[in-house]
Amino acid sequence: MFKAFKNLPPKTRAGVGVAILAWGGAGLYLSDRAEEKYPATEEDKAKLSQYTPKIIVVDNDKSPEER
Repeated sequence: MFKAFKNLPPKTRAGVGVAILAWGGAGLYLSDRAEEKYPATEEDKAKLSQYTPKIIVVDNDKSPEER
C-alpha cells in the first residue's frame, strides 16, 4: 500500500495527505458536536461500567523471602 502511495506524483500525494488530515479534523470536530448534542443516558453509562476493568487489591501477609 505504501509503495503504491509513493508511486503517485508529488502533487497527488500532497492532495491525498491534505484530504486525510481534513477528514481527521472533520471527524474530531463533528464527534465533539455529536457528543454535546446526544449525551449518554444513565442506561448507557450502566452498560459501559459493566465492561470497565475492575481492580481488586489483595493483601499478602508473606514477606518477599517467604514467597
